[in-house]
Amino acid sequence: MSGTRKHFVTTVDELDESEHVIVDIEEREIAVFNLEGEYYGLLNYCVHQSGPACEGRLTGELVEDEDGELSYERDGEFVCCPWHGWEFDIKSGHNLARPDEYRVPTYEIVEEDGDLYVTL
Repeated sequence: MSGTRKHFVTTVDELDESEHVIVDIEEREIAVFNLEGEYYGLLNYCVHQSGPACEGRLTGELVEDEDGELSYERDGEFVCCPWHGWEFDIKSGHNLARPDEYRVPTYEIVEEDGDLYVTL
């Protein structure tokens, strides 16, 4: 990975499951999320009106099956921007309502010896 650098974020022990931390790295605010022991990085920036997307609450997805029954799935895998409620998939960065149109940048999170690093 030529041209990339790893930046220390926190330790695995300090980032509990379903929690996240926001760090400043190279003039960017990046949120690192722990989803069931897997780590994901997301830019703390809403593509709607530049709000702090990752400072909002974590949500899930309301899904309708072929019989019209609704179910709530993927609880805690979406972050809701506190400014206007836009929701983004923590794993992919895609907007929940319009995934083909809007996406927040994501970052690789690497775990080494109990430490978490974001790769830029």
